[in-house]
Amino acid sequence: MKIGFIGLGIMGRPMAKNLVKAGHELVVFDFNKEAVADLVSCGAKAAESGKEVASQVEVVITMVPNSPHVRAAVLGKDGVAEGAKPGLVLIDMSSIDPTESKKIGEECAKYGIEMLDAPVSGGEPKAIDGTLSVMVGGKKDLFDKYYDMLMVMAGSVVYVGDLGSGNVAKLANQMVVAINIAAVAEALTFAKKAGTDPELVYKAIRGGLAGSTVMDAKAPMMLEGNYKPGFRIELHIKDLNNALNAAHAISSPAPLTAQMMEVMQFLRAEGCDKEDHSSIVKYYEKISGTSVVKENK
Repeated sequence: MKIGFIGLGIMGRPMAKNLVKAGHELVVFDFNKEAVADLVSCGAKAAESGKEVASQVEVVITMVPNSPHVRAAVLGKDGVAEGAKPGLVLIDMSSIDPTESKKIGEECAKYGIEMLDAPVSGGEPKAIDGTLSVMVGGKKDLFDKYYDMLMVMAGSVVYVGDLGSGNVAKLANQMVVAINIAAVAEALTFAKKAGTDPELVYKAIRGGLAGSTVMDAKAPMMLEGNYKPGFRIELHIKDLNNALNAAHAISSPAPLTAQMMEVMQFLRAEGCDKEDHSSIVKYYEKISGTSVVKENK
């Protein structure tokens, strides 16, 4: 399959590489020339714009930070729409406001472009090993057509409904992840403050009902004091902002999500916005006056 890929960041670059490894022919574009060169070295073809990408392929994947970036990449100057032939399919794998997904889809339809929203979860490690969770909204026949291609990048690809539903699922995921990381951080800080080794507490509880994928991914990072970004605080702030806006628009209360937004705003003010969201533990360390980092680190 000849695929266009726009957005070669922390997530997009390894996702695109997995498509190339699977034998797909890729045409790629990003403002980061080093990232483009990396993909070209793997066998992809470089393009100078989204317009140039769209003119050469049957399907375009976008993987960019937020709603305005998707709109610019697709509908802006030299964007996908300018180079699209009728029948082009856009698969937006960015995490954006579901209302904006629907609006972009409506505007794409004027150019004969069909659209799926297919945001991902799993962070950089799962993007690298091709085991992301993908949540897809749009026409079911389009989902069926591109399912196998999406599975190249994923361990799970699930259809969740009409266009925009993928991002509803992703925002729900991000709400749960943020609250779960905070629960782990709070519990480990409590253990340390109580004079018990937080690493041993983690090992004791991870196999029980409290155990989770989040706990196993983030507790070791907290204990090591390792905040190398797999998913940055600033991106989680973006997702929670979209989640709160979407929740408020339909009068769906989200008090825990709102609290997590305030915690992350504290971390942004502390200069931690480029760090992994495991650094949520720093909030608890600050207010408790202790640290969960292993002493023999």
